[in-house]
Amino acid sequence: MTLHIATDVGGTFTDLVLYDYDHNSLRGELRTLKVDTTPPNFEQGVLNAIAKSGADLSQVDLLAHGATVVINALTERRGAKTALVTTRGFRDVLEIGRGNRPDLFNLNFEKPVAFVERYLRAEVTERITHLGEVLKPAELGELALIAEQFKRDGVEAIAVCCLHAYRNPVNEAAIAEGLRRLLPEVPVVASHEISREWREYERTNTTVASAFVSPVVRKYVGALEAALAEQGFHGSLYLMQSNGGMTSSAGAVANPVSMVESGPASGMLAAQALGQLIGESNLIALDVGGTTAKCTLIHKGQLPVTTEYHIERTAKHPGYPIQTAVIDLVEIGQGGGSVASVDAGGRIKVGPQSAGALPGPVAYGRGGKKPTTTDANLLLGRIDALNFLGGQVDPDLNAVSSAFAEVGAPLGLNAIETAQGVLRLANANMVNALKLVSTNKGYDPRDFALMCFGGGGALHAIELAEELRIPRVIIPTNAAVFSAWGMLLTDIRRDYTMTALQALAQDAGEPMTQTFAAMQENARADFVAKGMNEAEMTFSHYADLRYLGQEHTVKIPVDLASLATAAGVPGGVQALADRFHADHETRYTYRLPEAGIEVVNFHLVASVHVVKPKPQLLGTGSRKVEETRLGSRSVFFEHDGEQLATIYDGARLETGMRLVGPAIVQDSSSSLVLPPKHRLSVDSYGNFIVDLHFAALQEAA
Repeated sequence: MTLHIATDVGGTFTDLVLYDYDHNSLRGELRTLKVDTTPPNFEQGVLNAIAKSGADLSQVDLLAHGATVVINALTERRGAKTALVTTRGFRDVLEIGRGNRPDLFNLNFEKPVAFVERYLRAEVTERITHLGEVLKPAELGELALIAEQFKRDGVEAIAVCCLHAYRNPVNEAAIAEGLRRLLPEVPVVASHEISREWREYERTNTTVASAFVSPVVRKYVGALEAALAEQGFHGSLYLMQSNGGMTSSAGAVANPVSMVESGPASGMLAAQALGQLIGESNLIALDVGGTTAKCTLIHKGQLPVTTEYHIERTAKHPGYPIQTAVIDLVEIGQGGGSVASVDAGGRIKVGPQSAGALPGPVAYGRGGKKPTTTDANLLLGRIDALNFLGGQVDPDLNAVSSAFAEVGAPLGLNAIETAQGVLRLANANMVNALKLVSTNKGYDPRDFALMCFGGGGALHAIELAEELRIPRVIIPTNAAVFSAWGMLLTDIRRDYTMTALQALAQDAGEPMTQTFAAMQENARADFVAKGMNEAEMTFSHYADLRYLGQEHTVKIPVDLASLATAAGVPGGVQALADRFHADHETRYTYRLPEAGIEVVNFHLVASVHVVKPKPQLLGTGSRKVEETRLGSRSVFFEHDGEQLATIYDGARLETGMRLVGPAIVQDSSSSLVLPPKHRLSVDSYGNFIVDLHFAALQEAA
């Protein structure tokens, strides 16, 4: 037997999924569990989870790991003292930024503070033209004084970003190598190693961010590797990236910013894989964890990947651009641990602050005084107080009630009314997030199924679907550890993007094919250098297209075989243009069939296959639904008020079973809230499927 393990470190819990399988049949057993996250030593939570699983690390062939170390270091400013080296005359690119203020009429607007202070930004004489021609070679003799100054200032990481290095990195590479020789103990990150896209501010900020977290990631990965090795682990350690793929520990250290959304990406990948398995190609995927809620839209089976990503972006703050491949998702500070409070205007708000793992919600009894979304669900009967956290904790309902009463007192609300308001606000926050990935991008939620996972997903899923008129809800098997399961479905992957402007004319097929071929050779060299088998590599191709005169682009899949065979012939290029017109209309509600189309970026996805768990069909059992009933209790439903609900043991429900709300389906790690009239069924893989058409049929009857 062979063991694969995936661990997902969240803000509140660390999840583990273990796949024990036969190498020949690929059939095996899945085991799952959750433990508390252990900040600031997050690797300890991973070790605790492995110890609890009983796995012998010496027998583990692969360990996939997702963590929030990069995003936490960026948002909490816990990175290295970072310097920037750039082309002479471009020292202030970070300061200038972009003029796209989200809060246009705010007279008190404050620009984001750059990650590198001005005195730590140095200039080197060099120049590459926008066409990639070397106008002036880099004056490497200037580096000695720069290195000496950085050493005096205690610089811990260096970012190198030269003008137009995305077209030709020769000067930038020479500067980076020179600094590495002069300061061998300081990590140096060059922009062409991270991004080959244009937009000077975005590329510079991305390079700086990667350098800023580089020592943090190096330390974290090193500590994790050492701790695992000490316990006998000799297998392959892979880290989850934001693009939905894995990379080696060396790859993560070389390009740390690629892990900026490490954890959420795997859950979205798992949703895509499960959707393909059960025939649902149009999905809105929602992951509700302890600290945040994340969502994305999967259209025709395709996960959206973007390089136009920002951290800390809000309605009043432009955030910081990170030009790396990221699954296009929306993340909000709304999870089970989101704290309820009253703002200065006398209104209840929920999140974005979280109680985290420590002290956690009031019900945990670990010193938490501020009520959370979890506390609201518990007080309103949606979570079983007798089986709280799998029976490991006896919640203090009096303390929970007192906490809500204290929050609601200034508004004249009692504890129950306050908890109901908190639940409604939490749902409203998540509905707004779901709209951002659907209606705001031209998609009708009624054309999609809603797949919810994470520890809190099933608590809110059906009520969110009611609000958006989504006809079907899917709660996956092992929903509470779904993101960790997704890591076991992930291939080793790296995204390569490069800006190379050209018209999408009839003869564009051949030059596009040549550009992708050159990128593939570069990818092969990278993968071979990291010990990968070149024969196992596969490639996917995309192009970022726009109408002439536009600013931003739409990413379109490219059929390279069609382009290659149709070089000089309109067939392959015309198919690409037609797809762009259609996708542009979906996104922006119009198309310009007579306008010229321009290729802006080439996007190559290089992958190496990893053995994955095969979900097994479950046979129909002999048990009756009545045998899974645990009793009944009063439960609050957002749109139906307080109802007497039947309680079912989710672990005992079997394929083919059906039941009707009002009901609660609970197990040791999650609770599914099924409002009145909706019908739940269990499919052949053990997933819970809720058909919301049933309520409409009842009302019509």
